[in-house]
Amino acid sequence: MPSGAPSPDAAAPLLSVSGLSKHFPGVRALTDVSFDLKRGEVHCLIGENGAGKSTFVKLIAGAQKPDAGTIAVRGKSVVLNGPRDAKALGLAFIFQELSVVDGLTVAENIVLGDEPGRGGHFDRDVAETTARRLLAGIGFDGLDPATRVGRLSTAEKQAVMIAKALCANADVIVMDEPTSPLEEQEVRRLFAVIATLKAAGKGIIYVSHKMREIEEIADRVTVFKDGRKVATLERAEAEPRELIRLMVGRDLGDVFPSKSRQPGPIVLSVEKLSGARIHDISLSVRSGEIVGIAGLVGAGRTELMRSIFGADTVSSGRVLIDGKPVTPNSVRRAIGSGLGLVPEERRAQGIVGVLSVFDNLLLPWTEFPASRRETGAPRAVAQRTAQTMDVRTPSLDQRISLLSGGNQQKVVVGKWLAMKTRVLLLDEPTRGVDIGAKREIYRIIDELARQGLAILLVSSELPEVIGLADRIIVLNQGHLVGELPGTATEPEVMELSMLHEPAA
Repeated sequence: MPSGAPSPDAAAPLLSVSGLSKHFPGVRALTDVSFDLKRGEVHCLIGENGAGKSTFVKLIAGAQKPDAGTIAVRGKSVVLNGPRDAKALGLAFIFQELSVVDGLTVAENIVLGDEPGRGGHFDRDVAETTARRLLAGIGFDGLDPATRVGRLSTAEKQAVMIAKALCANADVIVMDEPTSPLEEQEVRRLFAVIATLKAAGKGIIYVSHKMREIEEIADRVTVFKDGRKVATLERAEAEPRELIRLMVGRDLGDVFPSKSRQPGPIVLSVEKLSGARIHDISLSVRSGEIVGIAGLVGAGRTELMRSIFGADTVSSGRVLIDGKPVTPNSVRRAIGSGLGLVPEERRAQGIVGVLSVFDNLLLPWTEFPASRRETGAPRAVAQRTAQTMDVRTPSLDQRISLLSGGNQQKVVVGKWLAMKTRVLLLDEPTRGVDIGAKREIYRIIDELARQGLAILLVSSELPEVIGLADRIIVLNQGHLVGELPGTATEPEVMELSMLHEPAA
């Protein structure tokens, strides 16, 4: 239970935090952050990927405990020992991945955890009456409480989550990128709901990357950068270019290799590629060139990489290597054509943790079946690859899970080098590695490009894209919205990715 449920205080902020900090091994996720939320306001929270927004939300949700700082609800200091405490104090959270139960009805979802009834028997009539009243209050009176939630649209599911928050008497509602899966008409309906909540005195913390939305609904905007709060602005001061300036502006120093590469002929061509979350994308990458893909959460960066590699279904368009079409929707054919993918999630998709470094280096090598892997040829190739990639391991027989994150990533990259790979797709290549390992990986990427590989790079760290790429392609909601030279600045990339709306 929370440490002392606070009594209402109309003069106090609904939520305030002071000096909030959270550190993980080698990472300062949040440092000395102060923040407050007033009654009847929308307080937007913005920042680059990795700025600390998610950590902040987890701390006020009780999902993680802060290392330092205080949290107060309605003016009284509280200690959150878990999400149940946050709920009991009137805090509700609506994430991109909506926590609804598709197999239950609308009413059952709304009262879940606070089910009406007597003697252990669920009172369906009371539940449906409550659901109907709450849904009508936010403009969804046409939603039948008896409908299975699995049949609803995403916008309707969001309405169920908001009604659920109201059912729990929440005064603070946190919305994390709520419009990412919504169509424009659904966005307008959500904004109408938010206006209703404001009028009822609720406080909304609204996490978003979309400048148009911030301009429309924010009363105040707080900017996070590198785990710190850098500014809180009133609506009149929150001009988009000023917000972008506050979000970016780091010195890249000598972390990245010099861009003195000389690109050759086109190796990878993508022509009007479309799939579940990408739309009509065309691009090219030359031999010896690094092309960066920039974009915010939900832009379609990973989906583009997986579609090129044949891991996600392509509905139209084509991929060509050296002018020859690659069979779509086939990872095996993509590898055979010279494509290699370093996936976003290293541990889940890039390595097999229980296997050795040697076995992981051989994962894509169909010409070396298991019965022949201990023979001289594959062993020599694996040894040479490990040396080229400077993989630091006691031996090739070491279990890969015992290596550092940086050395694991070198193996994930290195396994493609003996495959006659022509195009290397790098999705978040330095995620989860320390700065020293990052510099090594940057050096390796640069050397591979100098050896003639065509490299397509995705990174949530904008300085990484700018520091490595010869050209930068910007995605927004699955559309290619522009291209910038590798000399572009962070504000220029952010402006294009945040201000530019895809063509209808």
